[in-house]
Amino acid sequence: MQKQPVHTVVGGAHLFRRDTAAKLGRIAGGYLDRYAADPASLADALGNRLPPETAEAVHRRVCAKLEREPVECFLIDFEDGFGARSEVEEDEAATAAAAEVAAGAAAGSLPPSLGIRIKSLSEATGGRALRTLELFLAALARTGGELPDGFTVLLPKIVDAGQVERLSGALDRLETTLGLPERRVGIDLMIETPQSLVAPDGRIALPGLVAAAGRRCRTVHLGAYDLTGAVAVAAEAQTLGHPLCDMARQLLQLSLGGSGVRLADGATNVLPVEPHRGTAEISPAERVENTAVVHDAWRLHYADVRRSLSQGFYQSWDLHPAQLVSRFAAVFSFFLEGLDAAASRLDRFVSAAGQAVLTGSVFDDEASGQGLLNFFLRGLASGALTAEEAARSGLTPAELETRSFRAILAGREEAPHQGRAR
Repeated sequence: MQKQPVHTVVGGAHLFRRDTAAKLGRIAGGYLDRYAADPASLADALGNRLPPETAEAVHRRVCAKLEREPVECFLIDFEDGFGARSEVEEDEAATAAAAEVAAGAAAGSLPPSLGIRIKSLSEATGGRALRTLELFLAALARTGGELPDGFTVLLPKIVDAGQVERLSGALDRLETTLGLPERRVGIDLMIETPQSLVAPDGRIALPGLVAAAGRRCRTVHLGAYDLTGAVAVAAEAQTLGHPLCDMARQLLQLSLGGSGVRLADGATNVLPVEPHRGTAEISPAERVENTAVVHDAWRLHYADVRRSLSQGFYQSWDLHPAQLVSRFAAVFSFFLEGLDAAASRLDRFVSAAGQAVLTGSVFDDEASGQGLLNFFLRGLASGALTAEEAARSGLTPAELETRSFRAILAGREEAPHQGRAR
């Protein structure tokens, strides 16, 4: 299984190109150069939420990430990001996007994870959505290009399990027609209607939606703004921090935890867009205003990402390339700030052969042992932690690869003098 990306970056299908990921990284790097060129400036840009002892490491790793792998998951959007376009325009965009995916795969320029978002399978747009899906997959097959590993189709605005079943059935037929392996295409679900959370009979709807995907479901995403808008929350109050979003996240975790389905939080819709742009030289006052707008948006996004991480959502959405700066700053700082405590607790706990221990004032048992292990696995996968930093946990690379605290303890019982990462 692929590692879970830390974000989903979404962009209109008509704009997608084989080098889109690298282009977004260059744009984000330009914002970093202009508005947070050094560690102190980045800390200031984030409202001094970045501790001085980690600021240098975070800034350095953000710079490297934007150059090496600025986008972990990209969603080619035929829904909100595509807008209202004619049938002919969408047909052309579907085939053109497929050609760009094939070219990007050949050039090695695609992000690690890729997918498309079709329109909803409502009566009004369902036919159009399935036509786009068929055109895209057929066009990709005609080019001789292969679907990227982990390719998914995101289904939005779900109101019942029948819509998910319809998509799964369409994929069954397309895979047969196009000669693709069974369940080669995954399904992601966008939870953004009240009906996708709570069924008419009062039951939590989420497990039924996942089951309707027929073992295709990879990730379930929270669509905060459609969801809050559907229950008449005023536009200015529609934020990721709204109590309804907190409840939705908890329902996702409680109903799907342990199922193997990944969970992703929504987007911050206040974007770091400079109000004064263009080729002409801007005035000092305009430059100050640009800085204030970008920094304010970064601070909000940083806080949203950190809240998602603290609530156990390790993936969420980005809507603008400049958000990649605050995205990776939030992810990297989250793991670096927790490194010392997590390493000390895990090292001590494993040394005690999994017996409950007290580290400082923190009591650890097997459940927290797996949680501590997950901290290091997530940190390594995101690039926030280096292998040397992960070794401070007291675990070897081979032990980390087991991904199981219980398996690590069992292995140490069999070979008690092997396995120390010293």
